[in-house]
Amino acid sequence: MHGVRHILVSDLELAMQIGAYTHEKGRVQRVRINLDLTVPDTPVDDHKLSSVLDYCALVDRIRAHALEGHVHLVETLAERVAAICLEDARVLKARVRVEKLEAIKDAAAAGVEIKRERRR
Repeated sequence: MHGVRHILVSDLELAMQIGAYTHEKGRVQRVRINLDLTVPDTPVDDHKLSSVLDYCALVDRIRAHALEGHVHLVETLAERVAAICLEDARVLKARVRVEKLEAIKDAAAAGVEIKRERRR
């Protein structure tokens, strides 16, 4: 592989239904998502959005998924977000961090970070 480029999305906050505990069911919590996506360092045409990974469209897909219904675990959400990212054939690796911002009193967040690679 020649060079790579990293596409970053930092501190995306979404309000969604998430949590395995009884007191978390039926309520919305804030989650923060961070992405670091590795793509090939290919030539970029400044006038063609299609020459790069459209991170706005990707975030729209992640946001839509988060609003589909209750997710029990941040691990599950992280896996689903990674799978959405890897649907784009240009994404070679996806590092995804998902944090619940209201999970633990006196902590800024609690969550998980995963790394997934495209199967060759």
